[in-house]
Amino acid sequence: MPFEMTGQNMMALLLALIAMASSAGVVLIGNAIRSALCLVASFFCLAFLYFILNAELLGIVQIVVYTGAIMVLFLFVVMLLAIGGPDALTESRDLKRLLAAPFGAALFVLVMMQVVLPLQAVAEVEPLANAGTPEALGKVLFTQYFWPFEVASILLLIGIVGSILLAKRKI
Repeated sequence: MPFEMTGQNMMALLLALIAMASSAGVVLIGNAIRSALCLVASFFCLAFLYFILNAELLGIVQIVVYTGAIMVLFLFVVMLLAIGGPDALTESRDLKRLLAAPFGAALFVLVMMQVVLPLQAVAEVEPLANAGTPEALGKVLFTQYFWPFEVASILLLIGIVGSILLAKRKI
């Protein structure tokens, strides 16, 4: 069955394009505040893409955790450290900047090959009835992905303890 351009697909395509443009803005914009605002736009687009995919829980978590908590933290850090002033981007030209563009383009082509080629061979799969519900997510998370979930939580705990120790030393 060829790809149909329905209203839902057009909305997903539009949100994906906005997310890609705002993600590029995060990297390309020199001002830290504007870069953080582009990241907020990207987070919102990803949340709405989750809603289109009927993963309501992931969409809500994306908005609450990333757009709400993480971006507020980023903006506080940017404001407290006064990053983004006129002297923030005074870097000398070096070889790293010249080599970054070809390596970035090669990485982009590699990632696109890994995304686009499998999409051409996708068979039509029937969606599950309760795929985006908290019950289904919890069941998969605590059965199939139990050990990766525990390893990630231990790594986050180590990061929190390490940041507390580093902050305590500076006082």
